[in-house]
Amino acid sequence: MVIKFGTDGWRGVIAKDFTFENVSKVALAHAEVLRRKNLKRVFIGYDNRFLSENFAKEVATIFYSEGFEVNLSPKAVTTPLVSWAVKHRGFDGGVMITASHNPPAYNGYKIKEGFGGAATSEFISEVESFIDRVSPKGSPQEGTLNEKDFTEEYINAVRNEVNLDLFREREIKVIHDPMFGSSAGYLRKALENTKVTVCEIHAYRDPLFGGRAPEPVEKNAHSLMEKVRAEGAFCGIMNDGDGDRVALIDEKGNFVNSQLVYALLMLHLLENKNLKGTVVKTVSTTYLADRIAKHFGVELIETPVGFKHINAVILQREDVIFGGEESGGYGFPQFTPERDGLLSALNLLELFLLKDKTPSQMVEELFQRFGRAYYRRVDLTVKPEEKEKLKGLIKAPPTTLAGLKVREIKTIDGLKLVFENDGWLLIRPSGTEPLLRIYCEMPTLELRDKILRYTLEIFK
Repeated sequence: MVIKFGTDGWRGVIAKDFTFENVSKVALAHAEVLRRKNLKRVFIGYDNRFLSENFAKEVATIFYSEGFEVNLSPKAVTTPLVSWAVKHRGFDGGVMITASHNPPAYNGYKIKEGFGGAATSEFISEVESFIDRVSPKGSPQEGTLNEKDFTEEYINAVRNEVNLDLFREREIKVIHDPMFGSSAGYLRKALENTKVTVCEIHAYRDPLFGGRAPEPVEKNAHSLMEKVRAEGAFCGIMNDGDGDRVALIDEKGNFVNSQLVYALLMLHLLENKNLKGTVVKTVSTTYLADRIAKHFGVELIETPVGFKHINAVILQREDVIFGGEESGGYGFPQFTPERDGLLSALNLLELFLLKDKTPSQMVEELFQRFGRAYYRRVDLTVKPEEKEKLKGLIKAPPTTLAGLKVREIKTIDGLKLVFENDGWLLIRPSGTEPLLRIYCEMPTLELRDKILRYTLEIFK
C-alpha cells in the first residue's frame, strides 16, 4: 500500500493499514530525514487508543537502533504535551501515536518538528519519499532511551499562561469530559488549589471510546450536557482523544459551537490580554473573526483547513498571536505553535471569570457587539467518484444560491461561496476520512438551513 499523510498525520485502520510493519517503515523514513538534517533527539508520546503504547515502543526501538537519543513517554499523554516538550525541552523532533478524533478502529502517526508544531508539508514530503526506500542498518547503532514523564511540567507551564488569582476568587463547578482520552486528569490538576471544582466523566481508558469517535462535537456531547444540567455546573469542557481540541457546554447545558468558541478566544486575547499581532483562521472558520479583526485593527489571514497551514503562517511571521479552526483546535503561538485543548479551556474559563459572566451571557455579548452567526456542518459519506461533482462546481461555481447573491468565490480548499450578508458556504473533501464536508454560517437559522438544503440536493 502507498502510505500518504493527510491534513494531520498518517492515519489508518489498525491491522489493515496501520500495522507494525507500516509503522516501522514510516519511523525509518522519519529517522532518515532527521539524520540527514543532523538531528538526534526525539520525543515519543502516545494516546489511549488500542495498541498505542505498543506502536510507540516499536517507534522508540527503531529510533534507538538508528542511533538517536529517544525519550519515550512512560504513560499516555496529549499531543499538546508532546509539542510543548519538543519545543521547551530541547528535542529535535517528536512523534505522537494517535488518530485524534477518528473512530476507534483507527490509529495514526503525527510528526512534530523541532519548533514544537506539526511538521511542514515539505518535511512530510521528504518522509514520504523515503518510505519503502530505507531499511534498518545492518549493524544497529545503539542510541539512548529514556522514559521521563513531562506531565507535571507541562501542566504547570499551561497554568502560568493564565491569571490563577481569578480562579481563586470564585467558587464554580466545571464538568470535564476527556472522552476516554489521554487528557483525563489534566484540567483537574491544572486547577488544583483554586476554588474551581472539576468533576470528570469518561476519565478512564476505553479504546472503544464508549462506542463513538472521540470527537468533541454536539452529537457526542449529550451525556456531558445532561451532567452539566443535573449538577447545576457553571459549564462543561470536552476534549478529544488526544487533547488538542476543545468544546464548550454553557451553564444551561447547551452546546456552544466551535465557531463561537473561536470568536470568544480571539476577543479575549485582543481585548483582555491586550495582545497585538496577526490572527489566523482556516477557510472553514467564522465571519465573526473578520469583524473582530476589523474592530481591533489587526490583520486576519485565511488558510486551507488543517492546522499545518496555520503553522506555516506562524513560521513565516513572528507576530501571530492566535490561530484556530472550525474543528475546535485553537493555538497560542507564544506557548507552542500547536492546538492545545487544555490551554484553550483555561483561557475560556479565565474570560468568564474576568468578565463575571456565564458562557451564555458571553455569547450574547458577542452577538450584540459583532452580529449573530448560526453555523452547521454536515458530513456526507461518499465514494471517491462522487467527489467529482465538487470538481464540476469549482470549475463553474454559481453566482447565486437560494436567492442569495455570491459576493466572493474562494478555492484555496474546496469551494467557498461568500454571500453579500457575510454568510458563507464551504464544500470540501475531508483530508482524513472518506467524507465530503459541507459547512455553512449565516446571520439567521432560516437562511442557514435553506442554503444547506439547496446544497444537499446537489449531492443526492
